[in-house]
Amino acid sequence: MAVVEGEQGQQPLNRTPVLVGLVLTLALTALDSTVVATAVPAIVHDLSGFSLFPWLFSIYLLVQAAVIPIYGKLADIYGRKPILIAGTVIFLAGSALAGVSWSMVALIVFRGFQGIGGGAISSVTFTVVGDLYSVEERGRVQGWLSSVWAVAGVIGPLIGGFFAEYASWRWIFYLNLPVGAAALVVLVVAFHERVERHQHQLDVAGAALLAGGTGLVILGLLEGGVDWPWLSAPSVGIFALAAAALLLFVRQEQRHREPMMPLWVFRNQLIFRTTLAGGAVVGLIIIGLTTYLPTYAVDVLGTSAVVAGFIYGAMVVAWPIASARSNLLYMRIGFRDTALIGAAITVVAAVLFALLTPATPLWLVCVAGGVMGIGAGLMSTPLLVGIQSVVGWSERGVVTGTNMFGRQMGQALGAAIFGTIANTTLVNWFGAAPRALRAQLPSSLNAANSDLGNGSRLDAAAQAYLQHGLFLATRNVFIGLAIGTVLGLLVVAITPRVFRPVGLPAEAGTPGSSVPAGH
Repeated sequence: MAVVEGEQGQQPLNRTPVLVGLVLTLALTALDSTVVATAVPAIVHDLSGFSLFPWLFSIYLLVQAAVIPIYGKLADIYGRKPILIAGTVIFLAGSALAGVSWSMVALIVFRGFQGIGGGAISSVTFTVVGDLYSVEERGRVQGWLSSVWAVAGVIGPLIGGFFAEYASWRWIFYLNLPVGAAALVVLVVAFHERVERHQHQLDVAGAALLAGGTGLVILGLLEGGVDWPWLSAPSVGIFALAAAALLLFVRQEQRHREPMMPLWVFRNQLIFRTTLAGGAVVGLIIIGLTTYLPTYAVDVLGTSAVVAGFIYGAMVVAWPIASARSNLLYMRIGFRDTALIGAAITVVAAVLFALLTPATPLWLVCVAGGVMGIGAGLMSTPLLVGIQSVVGWSERGVVTGTNMFGRQMGQALGAAIFGTIANTTLVNWFGAAPRALRAQLPSSLNAANSDLGNGSRLDAAAQAYLQHGLFLATRNVFIGLAIGTVLGLLVVAITPRVFRPVGLPAEAGTPGSSVPAGH
């Protein structure tokens, strides 16, 4: 079969079956969180452990973020196919085990096992696209892959709700098995690469220190201010251990012949800003709107969950469309300038969200979501495609994995910051309540949104006070999101305008694909 020349990992020209396999594989992780979120009440009813259920999401995010950079390096050493297949198999094994869970603790452990496989899928899938497709094509294909998340955001809750109500929540995990099996068959049969085999010295210590250090950072960000105060002994201890592990990781990488995450990733301004900082801003956008836009729609505007889904859907539909069409811009004006336009649009959208009121019409909220999706698509895809285009095959996995890692860190940081903003706002609002209302207000923040609606124990005045508090909380989160998007605009603005492999060491290789003039 004819192959594409110029890459160490040479790929077949018949790329459509491979893309189908990538879409099916990515669908596993894209559907996972949205399906599980809908089935949480049924899971808690069956397994108990209400206080533990947030760990169903935290453990998955924690483990996935910790292993993503490791998989990026392994894909550069051993090839994309074996790492992607191994990650898919691990994810499916975790799904099967989750389906037979006998307790909440067991389910949490198996969700962590799923996260180990999900880390490979999240990073290697986009690396393969960088190998298979030219600079002109990658924007369109990245948009197709992004549309998988859009579809998951729409059908995931429906699937989860259906199984939870009419069958069993266990089927939300079993459903992964036939989809994953189909993806594996396609990848095994259609995906071929020729990797030059060399003797490698695997950096096991570096991998362990990186996973441990980043895992502790994300654990501290996710649970700080929730399970323990920020300045408490557990919080300080976790961040101290994380700092020690990461310092040891840096020393290990300086002296190892084949470091797990080469330090040139951090020394090079272009790579560092576009992969870590740019990815982190995208993560902030995702977590901020995914978490608090439905709360605003349901608890402030009083819409149904279905309508809230459509409001959120405006963003998740516009995002992949803008991503897919971004290649028309970056081929004319360059990667940085396209991303700069996208970053500016995200600022406009975030300001629109910050200006929302309890009386804002639904169509305007949808417009704000659509504008945010356009901006995020135009910002995220050119940065990823651009950075993939200025490194060779043997470094593409590292920089792609670093971009995904930055996005995960942005989500973890955003969850901590936005959660603190919302909780602090509500605590202060409850504390300022008139004495006549104070006794009726929820005793805990967890019960705040459950005390709204027809079944509420509160009278009309208390409900109105609580509803306004939730509006203030979401508004302040959106203001925080606006600040985050401004920082993202500044990051993109100071990114070098010309994307070329300046600053890479000689051993980093040569670019694997040509870059248009001026890019």
